[in-house]
Amino acid sequence: MSDHIVLTSHARRDKPAEPIQWGAPTAAERGPVIASLTDPAQRNVIGTHAGAYAIYRALAVASGSLQRAHRPDLTDTAPAEAIGPHAQWGDPDKIVSLDPWGHLVSTVFADRIAAGFDIRPTIAITRAHINMPELGAAIAAGRLKPDGDILYPNGDVRVTKAAIDPVWYLPGIARRFNIKESILRRSLFEQTGGMFPELVTRPDLKVFLPPIGGMTLYFFGDISQLGKPETRVACRVHDECNGSDVFGSDICTCRPYLAHGIEVCIEMAQQGGVGLVVYNRKEGRALGEVTKFLVYNARKRQVGGDRAETYFARTECVAGVQDMRFQELMPDVFHWLGIRRIDRWASMSNMKHGALTAQGIEVVEQVAIPDALIPADARVEIDAKVAAGYFTSYTPPDANELALAKGRGLNE
Repeated sequence: MSDHIVLTSHARRDKPAEPIQWGAPTAAERGPVIASLTDPAQRNVIGTHAGAYAIYRALAVASGSLQRAHRPDLTDTAPAEAIGPHAQWGDPDKIVSLDPWGHLVSTVFADRIAAGFDIRPTIAITRAHINMPELGAAIAAGRLKPDGDILYPNGDVRVTKAAIDPVWYLPGIARRFNIKESILRRSLFEQTGGMFPELVTRPDLKVFLPPIGGMTLYFFGDISQLGKPETRVACRVHDECNGSDVFGSDICTCRPYLAHGIEVCIEMAQQGGVGLVVYNRKEGRALGEVTKFLVYNARKRQVGGDRAETYFARTECVAGVQDMRFQELMPDVFHWLGIRRIDRWASMSNMKHGALTAQGIEVVEQVAIPDALIPADARVEIDAKVAAGYFTSYTPPDANELALAKGRGLNE
């Protein structure tokens, strides 16, 4: 390791070695995303690959567990399924939060890699089997029927899955939020404690790899059919909830809705369509799990008990805002997949629905969580959301019902 610390605040040349033309129709014209730490002269973006794990990488280097100059051997890592290119990849305003060529770098930029450029995938696609107890219950109840291809008698489901790291095109992000790029850059710089000085000193660098979690996609059925007008698509867009999704906490409907969404996706795949679950790393409405647990305490301890009329207010008291997921960026993954229509959409969220339709993606049928799947302690959440305008299949509660305490006490 060099004794010299190289500051990244200012350019060493007028232009990056490999400029990026975001929204170009081909990979060659667009250019690679290069966040090399082994050769700073190659860099044409702000940030680093796998930004959410950069600190762990730093610890590995500092402790001697990882060689600073290590580059990945991409042999046999090519996508297990082909995705794209689709027409939306060539529109700089359709996809602004991920690299549509991110899964293909080992082939479309093979010449640059051979020439010594440190180019790494930001998307990986593989195959797997998944199994959840809820699927076995759905089979036992007769709602799902094993077919031996997509769904097996033991509850296994054959899927394709993709992991996506965020890659932000800053001018496009600014336009999506109707703000000036300079304001976006300054806020990103200040709210990360000055972690990325290039945001305010390098206007020539237009792409940012933010230190946030990405997303995982689970596909059910033949994904080669995506992007075709006749292909019917079912989808659940799910934002991470560790407590419910993993440990089964019953204060919210997250895991039950996720399981129901997967059931809807399996049914669509068995009918010849494609099912898709989009799992975003946005814990606690992107407020974080610490904030979420603080809100739980405030809800349970407040005078009058845990009730729907104060559901959003308790979050805002702690976090200063009700929600920071900002669904404006969510439709990008559908543009990446060439999807223009969702036939069955398992979601109650008006914010997600509005974000999709604003990007020209049609939602044919919206599917609410069945009432029987709502845990008792989650009734506060559901009633509050329905009263706030979320999609529902039942009559919204009135003011008197919203004022009733329904959640368990903190010590129960």
